[in-house]
Amino acid sequence: MRTLAYDVPEHWAGGPVSLFVRRELGLSARTLAEVKYEGGIRVNGIPCHANAGLCPGDRLELRLREALPPPAGDAGLPFPVVYEDEDYLIVQKPPGMPVHPSPGHDRDSVYTALSGWYAGSGLLCRVRPLYRLDKDTSGLLALARHRAAAGAELGKTYLAVCQGELWGEGSVDAPIGLAEGSKIRRACGAAGGQPALTHWRALARGDGHTLLALRLETGRTHQIRAHMAYLGRPLAGDDLYGGSRERMGRQALHCCTLGLCCRALGVRRWFVSPLPEDMLLGFSWAEEASRGYLDEVSEAAGG
Repeated sequence: MRTLAYDVPEHWAGGPVSLFVRRELGLSARTLAEVKYEGGIRVNGIPCHANAGLCPGDRLELRLREALPPPAGDAGLPFPVVYEDEDYLIVQKPPGMPVHPSPGHDRDSVYTALSGWYAGSGLLCRVRPLYRLDKDTSGLLALARHRAAAGAELGKTYLAVCQGELWGEGSVDAPIGLAEGSKIRRACGAAGGQPALTHWRALARGDGHTLLALRLETGRTHQIRAHMAYLGRPLAGDDLYGGSRERMGRQALHCCTLGLCCRALGVRRWFVSPLPEDMLLGFSWAEEASRGYLDEVSEAAGG
């Protein structure tokens, strides 16, 4: 069980527990409902309902019965655990591994591996991936250990190598939808496309390729891959979108930074992941610029 405790601040003008939880803590209605139905709300040590009034100086407790202690260490996992506590699990997802089980990958997903890891400790796997990385995209993946933690605000950046040369920085603002005749490939301008915005910045060039830092304003499937193809600069190794596999056997895309903030838990953390070995082998000239970029954004984030 995870117990969250809060002292109601002086600026609180009054109102029910439900309003405080939604406005001040940023928790979802579903999270509150789960706590409420499990009898997990207390004010000043007394069990109460979500409609109970709160006053400045009150002590509010929310008891999350679904939360379990994490198993220690990452022995037996096919990927390293970057960080773990009773709220979050941050792992380094390798390329070639999907986040969720899917046809043909019902035994080799991140979630399947974690389920076995938890079962070895006699625990149920109750983690929720906070976002999805494509099967062949590597890098940082955050998972929440209970529903309150799943309400975190996230900020991610990616490092990628595209074919061709780009200079400076820019943005791609082009809706993305399923490409005609395909169940997998996305295309800009496709019928029924959803708004998508990607910001890019060129960091270095070598051998007819460009190292890019990318930040997403939206989270569409294959967004970076589709937008770079739209610019005529597909990612190296991304043959689904016109890239060549001469230097890499998968798309050269890596989730390199993760900022995680959760008001309800008082959590603010920053994680960094340098370029993986296969990208460095294919593009050794990118190492210095990538490390310089990670140092720059870490300093700006206070990390």
